[in-house]
Amino acid sequence: MNIFLLTHSREIVKKNNTGALVATVLGDKAKVITWERKHPDVDLLAHIQGENIALLYPSESSIAITSDTKVEYENYIVIDGTWQEARKIYNKSPYLHTLPTITITATEPSAYMLRRNQKVNGLCTVECVIELCKWQGHVYFSDELQLIFNKFLAKNM
Repeated sequence: MNIFLLTHSREIVKKNNTGALVATVLGDKAKVITWERKHPDVDLLAHIQGENIALLYPSESSIAITSDTKVEYENYIVIDGTWQEARKIYNKSPYLHTLPTITITATEPSAYMLRRNQKVNGLCTVECVIELCKWQGHVYFSDELQLIFNKFLAKNM
């Protein structure tokens, strides 16, 4: 499993960005890509064209991942930014519109309370990837991500 973190440029410099935690734990299984509206990342476009890839993004056609969901992809794009930034990235990136989408239904509120105006039942980037890893059976990664996220929260709360 590979994660492409399509990251808003403002997120990269924020100390409370949880996408950085994903990149730290997953190492070469995660690639941070700075989103540029007019210049999409060539490597990402190549993966979209040639590989088994889905976008983690809530839409009307999204498949909700649960323990019963059998749809699995090798590669996932996760938009890393605030909900407002994520919506902007999605809406202004036509190449994302052709991808199958999956969504996570939160069973508990997000532990991430470091930003204002968050979406009800929305999860932060690392929480989404934790759930994705659990669903894919990557228990080691989900446990490591949860551990580093807990330390991150304790340090920043």
